Amino acid sequence: MATRRHRRTALFAASAALIVATGATVGCSAVDKALDCVQTADSIADSVTDLQTAVENAANDPTQADEALDSIDKNLDKIGDRTDNADVSKAVDDLNKAVGNVRTAIRNGDETPDVTPVTDAAGELTKVCTP
Repeated sequence: MATRRHRRTALFAASAALIVATGATVGCSAVDKALDCVQTADSIADSVTDLQTAVENAANDPTQADEALDSIDKNLDKIGDRTDNADVSKAVDDLNKAVGNVRTAIRNGDETPDVTPVTDAAGELTKVCTP
């Protein structure tokens, strides 16, 4: 009878260890995703700053705005591919729309497009990415 109790205890301990290990793996995955989100949002914030500077200096080098917009697009693609969070997805969509509006304004000859919607959307993305 002592052997049977020992087996049950060992089985219970092994099961508990498996559950804890599985939970830790899932938890780490969620943490990794959150860190990726934060790092990418930080890169986007840097690109938004570059965009603001580029728009201010558009007369000197109009290609800077396109480069900043390309950088934002690249980072949005990266974060969009890695998330299944609805809030992050919405923030990415909003930022994509704002970037598209700035691109359209630039193509239509606006040398100083309003980048406030881009800045606001990037701020929202940073907020939803913060764990």
